[in-house]
Amino acid sequence: MTAPRVVLDTNVLLSALLFPAHSLAWLRHAWQSGSIRPLASRATTEELIRVLAHPKFALTEDDREHLLGDYLPRCEAIAVLSFSGIPHCPDPFDRPFPALALAAEADALVTGDKGLLARAGSSAVPILTPVEFRERLVEETG
Repeated sequence: MTAPRVVLDTNVLLSALLFPAHSLAWLRHAWQSGSIRPLASRATTEELIRVLAHPKFALTEDDREHLLGDYLPRCEAIAVLSFSGIPHCPDPFDRPFPALALAAEADALVTGDKGLLARAGSSAVPILTPVEFRERLVEETG
């Protein structure tokens, strides 16, 4: 069975990377084990780097490099040439995630963002909460 190709939004990804005891730590184990194949574009990678550098996380440069080194080499890089065809996103920081999911023909976009989740019905790619995605993974792997 091929690992699902998924887009993880920044907040979901941060929870998995920064909080090993958090309810989303299973996602980090999923990409480390190859159970999922995360997708990344230039815009989503730049957003992750920008957010990891935020002072509220108090991460050193070495900390950030370690976290990025655990995630980015496991990602499939996708060139996103256009944001056309994606559901309307009022928040410009959200736009790269559905654009990546659509360009890559991803199996899912995993997010906790209410704005993106509200557009689930108008997306060609399933937009799922982490709980919904985990349930789908369990169903598919038995």
